[in-house]
Formats: sequence, C-alpha cells, structure tokens
Amino acid sequence: MNTFVKIASWNINSVRLRIDLVAKFLAAYAPDLLCLQETKVTDELFPREKFRALGYVHQAINGQKGYHGVAILSRLALRKTDALQFCANADSRHVSALLENGLELHNFYVPAGGDIPDADENPKFAHKLAFLREMDGCFGKLGKSRDEPIVLVGDLNVAPLENDVWSHKRMLDIVSHTPVETGLLSAARETFEWIDVTRSFVPEGEKIYSWWSYRAREWDVSDRGRRLDHVWVSRGLRGCATGHGILKEARGWTRPSDHVPVMVTVSL
Repeated sequence: MNTFVKIASWNINSVRLRIDLVAKFLAAYAPDLLCLQETKVTDELFPREKFRALGYVHQAINGQKGYHGVAILSRLALRKTDALQFCANADSRHVSALLENGLELHNFYVPAGGDIPDADENPKFAHKLAFLREMDGCFGKLGKSRDEPIVLVGDLNVAPLENDVWSHKRMLDIVSHTPVETGLLSAARETFEWIDVTRSFVPEGEKIYSWWSYRAREWDVSDRGRRLDHVWVSRGLRGCATGHGILKEARGWTRPSDHVPVMVTVSL
C-alpha cells in the first residue's frame, strides 16, 4: 500500500508577522509537512504552540534574529533532525528531517545576493556564489545515495530556466538569473541527479513563477515574476511525485509574502 506525503515550501518573510496567512493556508491545503524560509526569528521565539494547535506538533527549527531562518513543521513524526552550515558562517539557511517512513527532507534558503551581479564589487553576491558551489556535491560528502528517498525544497533564489522569468533577455544581468548563478544551480542539481519536480509537471516552454516583487503595484497585471522556489527529488523518487502546485493566489492575500507556496505530493 502506497503512502502519500504532501509537502509545502514557502518563503514566508517573517513567520510571526504572517502566522495568520500560514494558518489560512494550512486549513485550506493541509500539507503533511510545511517548510518555511526567512522565518526571521530565534528558536525560542518561534510560534511553536500556534503550530502545535494547528496539528503540526513535530518541528525542526533553525532560526536567526531578524534574518534568514528555516523550519520544518510536520503532522508526521520526525525520527531525526539536523542543520548544516555553509560558507563557514552561522547563518540559519538549512534544516533537515528524517521521517519514520524513511523519507529525508532538506529545506534550504540560499542567499539572495544583493543587487549588483559582480562578486568583486558585491560581497553578498560573492557569498551567494560560494553557497551554491558548496551545495554542489554536499550530498555526496554527507554519504547520501542518489537512490535514497530524498526531497530538497526551498527558496533557492535562482530562476534557472528561460521561462522561469518574465523576460530572459532583460533578466540576464539581474541577480537571480545571471548565467553564473543559473550555471552553478544547474551543476548542483546535475551532480546529484536531482529531478526538478515543477518542470516535471510544467513543460519548460511554459512560464511559471513563485515570486513577484513588492515594487510592482499591480503585480498580477504586469506578471513580472520569477521561479525562485523549488522542489527537487532524488533519483530514488523518480516517478513518485504524483501532484504539484504553485499557489499564485497567495500573492494577493492581505499583507502577503512576495513568495507563494509550492506544493508536491510524493508516493512512497
């Protein structure tokens, strides 16, 4: 008998500010696991009890005051949790959990990289590139096999394909779609043979986004989005993603995040 696990990933841009939006989403879509990025809160101040009241009693949290922060909130028991550090600093940009059913889940928040796409002039961009380079091969260094059931989700802050942005030509020198970033993310994906779930469901010829800038007053009219939020599955889960969705309507909710939830259903 197959077991179906529904996973959602969302850069919430402050979990305490938007806890009501999260509750609205959970009530409507009821994922088994919710992965949040940019929670912007230390572990002791994370709204654990509110999530427990919503049924998400199993929690893996890696927080940071005012910046970054990631969390996995689950209705399913977690056998083991962990957090990795990248670029020799203590930024809270990764958390992982091993479920009782053997599924391993990794939640990432890759640095945004600032506005100037030059590593010599912009330390934030240099940090982003270094982070992406460390992602390439990190699962092999952890001793993971491509045939294990592993899911990687998160705000990877790169729109890798031409139709992951509203205008490929106009975005080539904009951070998140520069050739160096897309090349490094693609290398990290290819090294471990990750499967890009969104593009398994949405052909590469179709535009699909998960982020729309706050700077656009009529974001839905201009629709100048980017696909920055990703779901990858390991070779061991090839063909096991049975459902997928990007909740674009959440960008229009009151006081929204600039990102929207990405969802996947995996059959084990």
